[in-house]
Amino acid sequence: MNELEKRRPIAFTPAKVAITNDMSIPRTFRQIAEDKEDIIAIERKSEINTWIPVTWGQFAREYRALAKGFLALGVKKDDHIAIMCRTRYEFTLIDFALWSIGAQAISIYETDSFEQARWIIEDSHCRFAIAETRGMGAILAPALGDFGFLEKIFVINDGDLDQIIVEGRDIDPAEVDKRTDAVTANDLATIIYTSGTTGKPKGVRLTHRNLLHVAINGPLDGDLSIVVDGGDKRTLLFLPMAHVFARYVNLMALYSGNVVGYSPDAKNLVSDFQTFRPTYVLAVPRVFEKIYNAADASAGSGVKLRTFRYYAKVAIAYSRALQTPEGPSRALRAQHQVGQRLVYSKLQQLTGGQLKWAVSGGGPLGERLGHFFRGAGITILEGYGSTETAAPCTVNGPNRIRIGSVGPAYPGCRITTDEDGELLVKAPSVFEGYNNNPEETAAAFTVDGWFRTGDIGEVDNDGYVWITGRKKELIVTAGGKNVAPAVLEDRLRGHPLVSQVVVVGDARPYIAALITLDAEMLPAWLANHELPAMSATEAASNAQILASLDRAVIRANKAVSRAESIRRFHVLDTDFTIPNGYLTPSMKVKRRAVLADFATEIDKLYNGTLGTNVGH
Repeated sequence: MNELEKRRPIAFTPAKVAITNDMSIPRTFRQIAEDKEDIIAIERKSEINTWIPVTWGQFAREYRALAKGFLALGVKKDDHIAIMCRTRYEFTLIDFALWSIGAQAISIYETDSFEQARWIIEDSHCRFAIAETRGMGAILAPALGDFGFLEKIFVINDGDLDQIIVEGRDIDPAEVDKRTDAVTANDLATIIYTSGTTGKPKGVRLTHRNLLHVAINGPLDGDLSIVVDGGDKRTLLFLPMAHVFARYVNLMALYSGNVVGYSPDAKNLVSDFQTFRPTYVLAVPRVFEKIYNAADASAGSGVKLRTFRYYAKVAIAYSRALQTPEGPSRALRAQHQVGQRLVYSKLQQLTGGQLKWAVSGGGPLGERLGHFFRGAGITILEGYGSTETAAPCTVNGPNRIRIGSVGPAYPGCRITTDEDGELLVKAPSVFEGYNNNPEETAAAFTVDGWFRTGDIGEVDNDGYVWITGRKKELIVTAGGKNVAPAVLEDRLRGHPLVSQVVVVGDARPYIAALITLDAEMLPAWLANHELPAMSATEAASNAQILASLDRAVIRANKAVSRAESIRRFHVLDTDFTIPNGYLTPSMKVKRRAVLADFATEIDKLYNGTLGTNVGH
């Protein structure tokens, strides 16, 4: 044990399975397909939005047929194939086909620009590319002329996967097995490019060992198994499959024998929930914020709105009482039962009626939301991880949960902090390095092999991990006060009208904030407050809306000291979105871009020519 480990508390949960060198994703899942040939593995959406069951045997035959097609195209071990595709069955089919022959799918977000896609293709040296639609194919097409190594672009919706399968019909299936048998735990499984909140994306090299460790050991954990064990468990994937979070849950769910469904279009998400009826889902915090805000808005006004908000408070109080030795009082239990009939049952019906668990990652959820959803019957298990850790390195479990924390260590992971409070991780799931970037790889690890997460937090005496914020995002005011913006931003996003918040104040005399409005929530909020219809631009300067936001800022400020509180805010007349470049595909604000592009507005916040003083 080194000096760091002697001085700092370490969160650790033992793993049940050590991934040996002869294990790999294609070997593991080939055996599962053989053992469960007639068991349903996936339900895929039809063109008329019904769910068609796919057995393990059928899935294996389909991805092996596609693998033969790739062999016919001359795909070799460790060839890279770019894939630009939403979350749908074909993404999984391509992943497994390439894994089974020792090649790798390199994901590109469907929202990426050509320059972003071009960088990924160049850095990972992709030989082929697969696009979901002709439009996505057109985004990738200029790269054909830029790089001689990129041979062809295939389009899923044009039937190109079927054509690849036809190309491979004369390939001996034994060739696929031969390739599968040659894949080892240390072989590369994929390169996933970071979201790029602070610069050009880095390619995170993940091995079969990395992904298998998290996929296998989560379900075997005695507590987490409650979520995924049993023949009735179902999960609906709707986050981008290009992100490590969705890839991890996809593998974990399939390994656990759960039925997996894919929802590619956010516009159909509510109906997909109601028809697929998942028992658990994964999502980023913004999804839960929008669900809560939508429920608040749909309550309308008057008695109905007061009823919703009253029983929302009851749900929060009930959940908090669950964490006390005495539990909820008799009176609180009675109120909670009434809330179940009047409010919580409607929320449960909205998500299909069977949803009991949700896993939240990709950013801090906020204690208030965590308690509300648990009190309403859907327990959110907040976790923490990164692309570099193959997704999870901590997670709350059904019987080991402290709302507000990101839970104890994931099985097989060790997590601690350095003298600056930066969280450090050691685990079999930690990546092997950044693609073609030895300098950044070296900088990502301590001299004794701990991965530097870049996040600030602490490990308590019971082994629970608490996140304060990003190390690079810490604000130091002119008075020398260190401020973690996430605490204030998370609380403010709980207001139904707020879409995004960026807290500012580095080297400034006080803390201020830029706020954007949620255009989807605006009409209902205006109607509930008996205000006329208006655009988001008009709303940004409306006196009643500014007064409501002022009250929200005052509430948020109660979580911090006076020196850390927001003194002034400004509502922008545009939102931060993925298309305009201010949000990553995993819904994180690109803080550097916002600070650069709105520098003039920030300056005006401090010279008094723009914004609203809090509490005035």
